[in-house]
Amino acid sequence: MGLAICRDDQILFNGILFYIGNIYVPGATHLPIWRTDGVVLTFLLHVGPVEFLYYWLHRALHHHFLYSRYHSHHHSSIVTEPITSVIHPFAEHIAYFILFAIPLYTSIFTRTASIASFIGYLAFIDFMNNMGHCNFELFPKWLFSVFPPLKYIVYTPSYHSLHHTQFRTNYSLFMPIYDLIYGTFDKSTDAVYETSLRRPEDSPDVVHLTHLTTPGSIYHLRLGFASLASNPYSSKWYLWLMWPWTFWSMMVTWIYGRTFVVERNVYKSLKLQTWAVPKYNIQYFMQWQRESINSLIEEAILDAEQREIKVLSLGLMNQGEELNKNGELYVRRHPQLKLKVVDGSSLAVAIVLNSIPKGTREVLLRGTLSKVAYSIALALCQRGIRVSILYEDEYHKLKETMGTVAATNLVLAKTYDPKVWLVGDGLTEGDQWKAGKGTLFIPYSQFPPKKARKDCVYYTTPSMVTPNHLQNVDSCEHWLPRRVMSASRVAGILHGLEGWKVNECGDTMFDVEKIWVASLRHGFQPPPKPCFR
Repeated sequence: MGLAICRDDQILFNGILFYIGNIYVPGATHLPIWRTDGVVLTFLLHVGPVEFLYYWLHRALHHHFLYSRYHSHHHSSIVTEPITSVIHPFAEHIAYFILFAIPLYTSIFTRTASIASFIGYLAFIDFMNNMGHCNFELFPKWLFSVFPPLKYIVYTPSYHSLHHTQFRTNYSLFMPIYDLIYGTFDKSTDAVYETSLRRPEDSPDVVHLTHLTTPGSIYHLRLGFASLASNPYSSKWYLWLMWPWTFWSMMVTWIYGRTFVVERNVYKSLKLQTWAVPKYNIQYFMQWQRESINSLIEEAILDAEQREIKVLSLGLMNQGEELNKNGELYVRRHPQLKLKVVDGSSLAVAIVLNSIPKGTREVLLRGTLSKVAYSIALALCQRGIRVSILYEDEYHKLKETMGTVAATNLVLAKTYDPKVWLVGDGLTEGDQWKAGKGTLFIPYSQFPPKKARKDCVYYTTPSMVTPNHLQNVDSCEHWLPRRVMSASRVAGILHGLEGWKVNECGDTMFDVEKIWVASLRHGFQPPPKPCFR
């Protein structure tokens, strides 16, 4: 309760002062979006007066008179967390506002202020303040190896954590150089930084390797907003207002440049992790990005091999045909791998086949022909269900893979009459409008189609509902509902549970019936079928 009140004090106090300033301070309204001289001035005033004055204010707050009456409240958090950064008595909030207002109001009085300098500076202060109190070292060692003086220009979480444990050292705001100048630089800073980077290995049994989808998708991960992460991904208008933070996250992923852990789960005796490649959907379509993406995936696979992980499943576009031949590229490069690489195609086929309503006699297959599409078409034709194809070239490609008997059920469509459409990438809104009212669209691809019709039924992408005793499922997997996992992710778990010592990548397809039965036996269920209204 006390923490919430302190945070509310700051929000209300700052909001009121900014409102008053906007009304009464000359030149505070109708600011331009960008002024280079104002941005430079803000930077220089922060590096000079703000950092200098903060250092001495902070030292004064540690005098026993002020510390016992004010600053001890902040230091009640010996083990810090991001919210600690704003836990201060109200008198301190006033002092900090005056301090951080120096660059902002100076730029107003000199007529160099801009929206970018205001928002950018406030975002910078909040980001650095929260980062310094996160109690988790995230600055990679190579960054300081490339430019050693950086450790005196930018503080790290471990640097500030020493201040909360030692109290009489590391007083600086964001630039440790002032501690170095005035002799308060903690001698154990480097050792603590090194120690904080050496974390105990937490080796899972199964890893699912996914990637970011859009810049805004970072907020839908567990490290983003819990309220967004617990709901299926959708674009929110208010996230556009957070472009400074979004830009910072893009820079961090670009600088960090390697996979990171998104989620940790436990199911029965298996420890599960989800890793994310710091690349976005659009980058997978860029030819010049493919080598970089493949290198990141290959590094993740070799890292998993070194940590004796049993199974790694490839999610979303990490298993692209053009990118790496559904993962076969890595198995060919490293034939000695004990780790098994799984794309989940057999389970995706099983889910689609079991999603088709009983009694269906004909389906229309529309979308890019993939490994999954070929297998679905063959299975349906063998069951005596007619598969209609719209384009002649796709019809001939499918027919070449089938026997004579099965091929009799593959037909070149002349109409759009079938009420069940199996759809993949490449389905357009125009295609959807050609379907009859009440048509079922059942995706077989990794990405869902963009819904163009309200009088048709859209199924989710191949996925399954997890058992209730699968632990720590706190966030949604992209656009899927809570506690629903993609076929590729579930397939990796099943391979780990069953101990199957086979790769499922390239043209290799695991036994469809066997993996379907195993999924049901372990408590996974197909998602509820959507209702037509």
